[in-house]
Amino acid sequence: MRQLTDISTIDFNKMDGLIPAIIQDAETQNVLMLGFMNEDALAKTQEIGKVTFFSRTKNRLWTKGEESGNFLDVVSIAIDCDNDTLLIKANPVGPVCHKGDDTCFEESNAGNDIQFLSYLQDFIDKRKAEMPEGSYTTSLFQRGTRKITQKVGEEAVETIIGAMANDDENFMYEAGDLLYHLVVLLTHKGYRIEDVVRELKKRHK
Repeated sequence: MRQLTDISTIDFNKMDGLIPAIIQDAETQNVLMLGFMNEDALAKTQEIGKVTFFSRTKNRLWTKGEESGNFLDVVSIAIDCDNDTLLIKANPVGPVCHKGDDTCFEESNAGNDIQFLSYLQDFIDKRKAEMPEGSYTTSLFQRGTRKITQKVGEEAVETIIGAMANDDENFMYEAGDLLYHLVVLLTHKGYRIEDVVRELKKRHK
């Protein structure tokens, strides 16, 4: 998948100035809808961070959710091999379909909870790339390997304490902290949580 970096590479001529844009939920990976964009719609999408189409019925730019409030907040934009179709990953705010359904294909947008790990990994990758001020994750990356490994160790101990005390609420809370800091450590070392999954799959075979 090629992330879109230069709008001039897109071929808008095949469909008289329009290109299809597939909208996919960034977390569940489910396809939400299909719309069409012209160059101005894509530019506005990039500018405001909300999916904006060219409405063929209204004959104007139309930001999804401008009336209902059910916006599609852009996470990433990729372009296909022929430079004439976009794949936009977004976070939906409310139902996507005007009929009130999760998607325009009358499907539920419920995802497998385990998929959130990939979403969390992408979020932490973004934190590492952008290093926004005031972010706890940024502070971990800035303090380096020693601090991150220290936090992994602390959370592992606290998870064990919660388990031994039969305190399920605390056990689950600390397990979440442990997993989060482990993903940060993996990212810091140049890996992703999927690399750990691949290692486990190899062992399973």
